[in-house]
Amino acid sequence: MRVVFFGTPEFAVPSLRALLGEGFDVLAVVTQPDRPQGRSRSRAVPPPVKVEAETEGIPVLQPERPTDPAFLDRPDVGVVVAYGHILKPELLRLPGRGMVNVHPSLLPELRGAAPVEWAIVNGLAKTGVSIMQLDEGLDSGPVLLQIPHTIEPDETGGELSAHLAEVGAQALVEALALWEQDALRPVPQDHARATYAPKLTRTVAQIRWSDPAERIARLIRGLDPKPGAWTELDGHEVKLFGPEATERQEAGSPGEVLMADGRLLIAAGSGAVAVEEVQPAGKARMPAGDWMRGRRIKAGQRFG
Repeated sequence: MRVVFFGTPEFAVPSLRALLGEGFDVLAVVTQPDRPQGRSRSRAVPPPVKVEAETEGIPVLQPERPTDPAFLDRPDVGVVVAYGHILKPELLRLPGRGMVNVHPSLLPELRGAAPVEWAIVNGLAKTGVSIMQLDEGLDSGPVLLQIPHTIEPDETGGELSAHLAEVGAQALVEALALWEQDALRPVPQDHARATYAPKLTRTVAQIRWSDPAERIARLIRGLDPKPGAWTELDGHEVKLFGPEATERQEAGSPGEVLMADGRLLIAAGSGAVAVEEVQPAGKARMPAGDWMRGRRIKAGQRFG
């Protein structure tokens, strides 16, 4: 089966490796352009998928926006894994069998840009991977194969993403092999059951201390390591990691530091949240205790 692969971040790399390992003929990789990174923004960094493709000797295409289907030979199937752009109808129709997508949720649940993070933020007990035929809608095409995954109580967004990337890679090659043998039938989604996982904005990532402690802890875990849930103390931004929620009602108003003698405990709308690590703006992650000693954090100060 001749494949053109569309993908950009680390999440997509296991799927590309799985296709190559199972003998699929990957004609080309389409990925986003190199982007400036670092504080000076002076060095362009290639996407992880580009690095993997070049290691394997696969031609790499990096259009700013993939609008012209003429840049591709006609493949049997296109595979899209976290590419980062919505493909135009003329591109979707280019491969003989169309395009398939590795989506990290049990569709129609959590359609959209950030299904891994929202699965944790929303407190779901289970998520998974769906291999889906792409249509012109938002993650609305028929499903070829699904594999469920139980979310562990302390699992972070980064940990869940890494696991689903590997599960998705194996599901992808299994689905393509069965599909090629006409042993799979696409199942239309029940659109009435659809839920959504919108893009993670700065507003979404800001901690609202009036929320219950468990909700805040889920936000911190879901956005770990990126983009990170943030708050402010004395006008300085800081991201929090490694939360533990307690529903015991603590004496203190939302955002108030309740304990700063070795661990950081912060009052929520109900209960409180203890955090293990922090990341001040422009600095690396560090133990909360080290940060508190350096900043001389005391009980009674308030995050906001």
